Amino acid sequence: MFKLTSLNLNGLRSAATKGVADWVAELAPDCICMQEIRVQASDIEGRFEEMAGLKGHFHFAEKKGYAGTAIYTKHAPSDVVVGWGDAEFDAEGRYLELRFDTPGRKLSIISCYFPSGSSGEERQEAKFRFLKGFFPHLVALKKEREFILCGDINIAHKEIDLKNWRGNQKNSGFLPEERAWMTRLLDAGTDGAGLVDVYRMLKPETTAEAYTWWSNRGQAYANNVGWRLDYHLATSALGALARTEQIYKTIKFSDHAPITVEYDFTL
Repeated sequence: MFKLTSLNLNGLRSAATKGVADWVAELAPDCICMQEIRVQASDIEGRFEEMAGLKGHFHFAEKKGYAGTAIYTKHAPSDVVVGWGDAEFDAEGRYLELRFDTPGRKLSIISCYFPSGSSGEERQEAKFRFLKGFFPHLVALKKEREFILCGDINIAHKEIDLKNWRGNQKNSGFLPEERAWMTRLLDAGTDGAGLVDVYRMLKPETTAEAYTWWSNRGQAYANNVGWRLDYHLATSALGALARTEQIYKTIKFSDHAPITVEYDFTL
């Protein structure tokens, strides 16, 4: 079995003080994809090159203390792809792809941090630009290889994916345009990308159990007023191999909860 975890850290150094490395050691994943690491190469050196025996690979944002992605892996990749070819968003460290290719297989694990538009109209427009450019990238990648994309997508797809859906229909993360983008991404028809929302394949009807993010305002976490923003998105062949899922909520490393899926294959 291949155990794969995704976690938005809201800062690698912050999560480290809360014991994330010990938790990773106990979990023992094959790979853990991280988003919003908020560090530079100088912060990694001598401290975060490895975690619980897993080797780290990184995509740093140019801006200090901002965004960034990482993947810690038990298995050595055949190639590391840093960025997806968009200058605006590659500067923000939003995409890291590890390839595990063999003569008979092309397979990638991707950590991706989608922009949030919650801070205002300017960032929402940036989010729309990201979505517009990223869709054809995923379609093209799917034609070449199998992959699982783990990430903070910053979109709750359906009404069951957040607590207060009625009151959030005009808010970033649940806008009609964002939800339509997700629908198209998962559409297996000629206009869709045909990816699989792995958690929803395994748990098609859960609501309160599905949330992975809670606002720091009020008592959102205590009252489980949450959103499902963190996903495993897979090509259909790999999605079909998903066997178990777990959203870990016992210890809080950030405002997100880690989501782990076990797949019936090995690297």
